[in-house]
Amino acid sequence: MKLRTALACAGVIMGLLGSGAAIAETTLRIGLQDDPDQLDPVRSRTFVGRIVFASLCDKLIDISPDLKFVPQLALSWQTSGDGKTLTFKLRPGAVYQDDTPIDAASVKANLERAMTLPDSNRKSELSSVASVDAPDAQTVVLHLKHPDAGLLSQLSDRAGMMMSPASFDKNPGAKPVCSGPYQFKERVQNDRIVLDKFPKYWDAANYHFDRVVFMPMPDSTIRLNNLRSGGLNIAERIAPSDVPAIKSDPKLALMPVTGLGFQAISINMGNGKRADNPLAKDKRVRQALELAIDRDAINQVVGGGMFQPAHQPFPPASFAYDKNMEHAGSNVQKARELLKQAGYSHVKFELSYGNNTTMEQTMEMIQAMGADAGFDITLHPMEFAALQAALAKGDFEVGQTGWSGRVDPGGNIDPYIRCKGGLNDGKYCDPQVDKWLADAELTADVGQRKALYAKVLEKMRDDRPEIYLYYLPWIFGVQKAVHGFVPYPDGLIRLKGVTLSGN
Repeated sequence: MKLRTALACAGVIMGLLGSGAAIAETTLRIGLQDDPDQLDPVRSRTFVGRIVFASLCDKLIDISPDLKFVPQLALSWQTSGDGKTLTFKLRPGAVYQDDTPIDAASVKANLERAMTLPDSNRKSELSSVASVDAPDAQTVVLHLKHPDAGLLSQLSDRAGMMMSPASFDKNPGAKPVCSGPYQFKERVQNDRIVLDKFPKYWDAANYHFDRVVFMPMPDSTIRLNNLRSGGLNIAERIAPSDVPAIKSDPKLALMPVTGLGFQAISINMGNGKRADNPLAKDKRVRQALELAIDRDAINQVVGGGMFQPAHQPFPPASFAYDKNMEHAGSNVQKARELLKQAGYSHVKFELSYGNNTTMEQTMEMIQAMGADAGFDITLHPMEFAALQAALAKGDFEVGQTGWSGRVDPGGNIDPYIRCKGGLNDGKYCDPQVDKWLADAELTADVGQRKALYAKVLEKMRDDRPEIYLYYLPWIFGVQKAVHGFVPYPDGLIRLKGVTLSGN
């Protein structure tokens, strides 16, 4: 498997390098841990897809490195006094990659598509929006069902990404026509995604590469070796075990940043036939699995001390973070007692996950820890895009899930826990939890929101629909020939102002 991957990656790199000196000099190559799913922001589920979208699809607003909202396609925005109207003023003169104008009518069409498309994963993110108006070409008005403190955060990500409405019926997931500085050229599944510079982009002068190539390399050693050899210019999610090699290489720079997201495993509690399993039927079995997992050991063995243990979806930097949710180590004895109370001596289940190096090591540790407590875990590694499809269909018992994080805490919990959350693959549903989450949207008062999220966390600690493992650090390896790259807490790669020596 690793040899085939290495040969494939080497073939791509040689092809790129051999395509002419001019192309090689103006091409930036980025190594990804996984292969994205479809390149349609409305349907997308993957973090790596968001990395590609950062170059392909502009949003209404973006975030700064210090997590403030900043203009992108919208130059300004204003919330009404009652919190139920959000008005955007659009950037004049911006066009989609098919040369059609990015105007209010097209933004309205994008938002309505995200709200109504049957397989949209943005529905829950925009659930507070009642309707969208376009009173003139540069003005977009969102009428809300109720105030929503987290809506701006959602619109700074995939819910706010704009595609040409003319492309909606032309398989946009395979051939996206978007609004960003680079336009889609080609994709070879599990091999490469190629974007070319869009010369009519509103800020084209600040983007300095003719071509950007994203190359999925799930094996962290292969990713590192290609970075060291010059086959990659930037590599995301460097394995902690590879950090010393980058630090000792005079041609490379290590650029880590503390993230906003988490890594977790999700229990299938109500999504199809595979929800007929002991974990779904009895919360004590889920509680036992949680107690069997020693996150401190995962942090040290897999994370090299960089995978801070997590027991909740909110990172320590969030106002919603609750220290009461944390505990050290594992409790195998208590886990066995809970299984016995539930009527089991052993529980079998399948654990599905993406087949990259870090996840392989993490899940093997969970398998061994679970065995000590009475769990017989079968590991099921999958190509990452295939895993996302399986999770959505309910074709899993326990599955890897993760989130790159959002500025507002609602963005870290609502999609996964609300009854109709777009990423609630296990179909956990509790009306009281939904009410608390909805109430947290209605107020901008931090104290009130924190108290409501605390109630949600306490209920989740009892129900355990998700078992959180660690907070995600974003560890980038970058050639020192790359200048101007700034890592962001959301883990995305923004190429504005980035150059390569010799360009």
